[in-house]
Order: sequence, then C-alpha cells, then structure tokens
Amino acid sequence: MLRYFYRLVFIVILIFQVVNTAQASVVVVLNSRDAAVQLLDQSTYATIGTFPVGKEPHHLLATPDDKSLIVASAVGNELVFLDPKTGQVQRHVKDVLDPYQIGFSPDQKWFVTASLRLDRVDLYHYDGVTPVLSKRIELAKLPSHIAFNAASTMVFITQQGSDEVSGIDLITQTLKWTMKVGNLPAGIAMTPDDKYLLVGIMGGGYVEVIDWRTHKTVKRIKTGRGAHNFRALGDHRYIFVSNRVEDTISIIDQTTLENVGTIAVPGGPDCMEVTADGKTMWATLRFIKKVAVIDIASRKVIKLIPVGRSPHGVFFINHSAGI
Repeated sequence: MLRYFYRLVFIVILIFQVVNTAQASVVVVLNSRDAAVQLLDQSTYATIGTFPVGKEPHHLLATPDDKSLIVASAVGNELVFLDPKTGQVQRHVKDVLDPYQIGFSPDQKWFVTASLRLDRVDLYHYDGVTPVLSKRIELAKLPSHIAFNAASTMVFITQQGSDEVSGIDLITQTLKWTMKVGNLPAGIAMTPDDKYLLVGIMGGGYVEVIDWRTHKTVKRIKTGRGAHNFRALGDHRYIFVSNRVEDTISIIDQTTLENVGTIAVPGGPDCMEVTADGKTMWATLRFIKKVAVIDIASRKVIKLIPVGRSPHGVFFINHSAGI
C-alpha cells in the first residue's frame, strides 16, 4: 500500500509541474536587426527558442480576441501570426506592404498599418480573421506610430520625417488634418478621457500634449532626451514613456498631465510591456542587446536579459490593459 501511495504522490507532483509549465508565460521579443523572434521564460528569464520572422520585425500586437499575436515584418512585407501563449507560428499573411507599426481600432473593425519607408498609411477592414485592404493614404515623411479615439472614428499618425501629426477620418477614409509638432515625433497615445493625444518628441526630450479636436498643443511635459514610446500601466491613470537617449523611463499622470517619476534604465529603453498585476515591466534596450525587467514599485531594474541585435517589440499574454 505504501508503494502505491508514493506512486500516487509522484503522479500528483508530475501533473502539478506540467500544469505550471503550461501556464508559465512566454515573453516574445523582436530582435529587429537579427530578423528574428526570441522567446523567453518569464519566470526563469531563460531563452527557450529563437526563429526567423522576415526582415526588420519592429512591432507586434495581439488580436482583439487574444488568440493570436501579430508580428509586423516591415521589410518582409508580411504579417506573421503567432500563438500568444507559446510564441509558435500560426500562419503568414503576405503582401501587407511595409507594416512598420500596426494598430486595431477600439471597435475592432479597423486594422491600420503605418508604412515608414513608403510614406503612407494603409487602412484595412478587419473581420476577425484577415485584414482586407480598403484605402491607402499618402502622408508627408516617415509615418511611424498610431493612436485612435475612443469612438473609432479617427486614427492619428506621427510623422518623424516632417515633424507632424495627422488625423485620418476612418468613416470617410480621408486625411482630415495635419499639424506641426516638435522635432522627430514618435510614440503617440490617447488619454483615457479621450481628450488629449500624448506625443513623444524624440528631438526635444518631452511629451507634447495635443487637443486633437482643435489641433492645438496645450502643454509640453519634460521627460528626457529621446522621448519615444508609450505603455499605459493599466489603471486608467498612469502611462510610461521611454526616453531612449536619456536612458530613463518617465511616469506621467494622465489626470494632471505631469511627470511624476523617473526610472533609470540603461541601454536605450524602447518598447515596454507590463504584467497584469501592474507590478513588473519588461523593456527592450535597443542599444545593448538586452531586455530589462523592472520592479515598478521600487523603480529599479531587477534583471538584464541578453537578447539579439536591436530588440524592439516585446509581449506576453498575462499583460495589463493598454489604458
């Protein structure tokens, strides 16, 4: 009897280990210059896989139903769909030209790509499976990042080469307005109240706050040199901005529009991801081939993980909300 008891205990332990392994979150990192995806174990920080994924994969985005993770292969002119839990390839969608940055409208009806090297934005209808091209809109120079209004009637695009932000009407699929902003605008995000656009001004080291309805700048929030990309904490109040040249990540209070804190992160922090509990951030470090794991409460880097060349996008399924 004792032998059967120990055997039962062994089986229970084995099942527990298998379940834990299955639930362990995989971190997906895009190494742009290596044209590869690197998979990390979120718990052990170990690399568990690497595979090619077209040319210059820069950004990634989960589908609205969280059943796929889309990797935008910019120079490869395709979208690569991955399993967001395992990182394994599900399928390829070819002939999506220069998808540098990608975005879904809040109502999930539109899929938008910013084509950095082709100087245009492509609008796609999305039926939940495959984006279908609807309209191409030419812009000035180097369109890079994307944001939407809450009603999904407008999409906003920064243009690094012409120092502009443009608003495109999704209902009429027409360019509605363009305004000048600071030098080298990059990341863009809508505040939770749908009132202001936040724009990272790389050449000025600040976040420009825009009233998108009047097309006017209302404030500049000083952050750091190379203010680049955004990631919300997920509490409808705080948002992070990475300052690539300053080697910092700033914390902005979206209710007061003030910089309320700074995290020192060496190596050119770029894209960020936040765990669902809001306690930990992962940030790609473009200049030193590493990913930083950050304790948000203490504002300290707790781990630097070696990855490939020019790491850019980062994702894991157990992430916080994007606002």
